[in-house]
Amino acid sequence: MRRFLLILFFAVPFIPPFSSLADDEAVRPAKQPIWPQWRGPNRDGHVVGPKWPDRLSKDSLELLWRVPLGPSYSGPIVSEDLVFTTETKNKESEVVYALDRKTGKERWRAEWNGAMSVPFFAASNGSWIRSTPAYDGERLYVAGMRDVLVCLDAQSGKEQWRVDFVKELKTALPAFGFVCSPLVDGDAVYVQAAASVVKLNKKTGEILWRTLKDQGGMNGSAFSSPVLAELAGQRQLIVQTREKLAGINPENGDVRWTQTVPAFRGMNIMTPVVLGDSIFTSSYQNKSWLYKVARDNDRYTVSEAWSNSAQAYMSTPVVIDGHAYMHLQNQRFACIDLKTGERTWTSITFGKYCSLVAQGDRILALDQRGTLLLLKANPKEFESLGEGKVSDGETWAHLAVAGDEFHVRELNALSAFRWKSPKE
Repeated sequence: MRRFLLILFFAVPFIPPFSSLADDEAVRPAKQPIWPQWRGPNRDGHVVGPKWPDRLSKDSLELLWRVPLGPSYSGPIVSEDLVFTTETKNKESEVVYALDRKTGKERWRAEWNGAMSVPFFAASNGSWIRSTPAYDGERLYVAGMRDVLVCLDAQSGKEQWRVDFVKELKTALPAFGFVCSPLVDGDAVYVQAAASVVKLNKKTGEILWRTLKDQGGMNGSAFSSPVLAELAGQRQLIVQTREKLAGINPENGDVRWTQTVPAFRGMNIMTPVVLGDSIFTSSYQNKSWLYKVARDNDRYTVSEAWSNSAQAYMSTPVVIDGHAYMHLQNQRFACIDLKTGERTWTSITFGKYCSLVAQGDRILALDQRGTLLLLKANPKEFESLGEGKVSDGETWAHLAVAGDEFHVRELNALSAFRWKSPKE
């Protein structure tokens, strides 16, 4: 018996007690929060993470680093250890930078010839690269102004593939450049380019389908960015072209339904906001709408639930508890009850543009003047919780928020900030 027990003792591997395994799990570092694409992790402007302060002032913010760069309208993208940004260099080429998230030091850069000039009536805002890149955990997808989509290895910057839509599809150069921000889903990347909507294999760049072809040139290339959502019981790619909303079968590119959206000079810029089986949108020098989409077998119908006089410009709203908080063409904030279409309040004027990010009932708003505002999502009245200056230059790019850090792409620099704790 003693011999048997001795053999059994050495034959059975040692298993540490449960508490040891739990302790080991507890000390493993959690993954850093990221901002991987246009409008954040879920493409809806909402983030989770450390709670934002109850008030915002200059004492609430700590500048971690600031890196001077050439001009860009692209929003920054944040991975676990890098921050990606773009610039237009000497009006001749486009550059992508990967900066160390902790220090701002350059880790790599990629560059190609690709600058262009926009029409004279839009030139006052510059001809800089516009599209916000997308990051899928391994690769970075960057749209160049001359209708070019480039895939880069996110850790090294090495080019994986490139698609020049003008050469590939024999289309006209878009007058305002490539504006849409790429959407990555599964093994595919979706873009509104080549005066159409295109699906590509994200690993090879192969064009899988192309649909909703427009006339191109001045009126062809979309300003809006696509979203994926379940609508009327089916998963759809929701896009807004220069003239209409549409739902597309993401598998084969079939157009399931369309709805005309009037806009001055086709300036449908806002990203569509999906709410259940409805879509909220707004256009330049026109108004706001809520459209309901219904399906009977394979037949779709689109109806207008309501419209409102609120005119969006370039800002996409955030939706909190059934209310859309938006920044208007007249530089004011407004709140719209999405159930009724009633505008519940309108604020005083702020900057010309404002990017919005929400956490719970708080909204961070970065306006074009370099001012960061903290707002409370109050459907009854405009409620400011303070503001702070984060740039002396203009800030047209979308704010990026990841954990307790946020990144501001000034016109000629990129800055990293974090919230200070009350003790600090």
